[in-house]
Amino acid sequence: MTSARTRIPKPAVLRLSLYLRDLDARGSTVQWISSRAIAEALGLTDAQVRKDLNTLGLSGQSGIGYRTDTLREALRAVLGTDRPWRTAVVGVGNIGRAVMSYERLQAKGFGLVAVFDRNPAIIGSEVAGCIVEDAKRIAVVCRAQAVDVALLAVPAAAAQDVADQLVLGGVRGILNFAPVRLSLPSQVAIVSVDLTVSLEQLAFRMSLLAEMKHDAAAGG
Repeated sequence: MTSARTRIPKPAVLRLSLYLRDLDARGSTVQWISSRAIAEALGLTDAQVRKDLNTLGLSGQSGIGYRTDTLREALRAVLGTDRPWRTAVVGVGNIGRAVMSYERLQAKGFGLVAVFDRNPAIIGSEVAGCIVEDAKRIAVVCRAQAVDVALLAVPAAAAQDVADQLVLGGVRGILNFAPVRLSLPSQVAIVSVDLTVSLEQLAFRMSLLAEMKHDAAAGG
């Protein structure tokens, strides 16, 4: 799948995740699915769905569509969730605890093997089946536990230093919940999740809909 990944445009990667989520939601009883059914469920066009899947070398059968088990397997393989990822969480605050309690984390292959915090009142306690380690030991513990992925849920002021320690510990990917841009080596993958930006985008869309409704009422 390495060659397939290099051909996938970034916007299409998100759509592939949505396709997989839709397939998982339909369950194992659905054996065949058409591009139109996927498109209608996600508000896309069936031509877009076929184009994305064709990038993976997948083509449906005329009048039938795609075998769901084959499609699900191909999507998991290209997205990388067909293998286990040893995962750590740094920050046992509200976001960190919410992430650790997310039941699909394990189902997607992200097995929690280490948890870190700097609060003495939390260090040594058990959270989500892991003993909370002192954040000062991130690099050592991550190497010992062969951590692949880290979920970073710490204040912005501490994020870069924590990320540097994760890199020293051999972590290859970071999901960053801190509202700050991190400077990392090119060989480390990073995805940032900024809830503030998402809320601003939601507020914009709500305001736009309100304006459209007002304009329609004024015009009518």
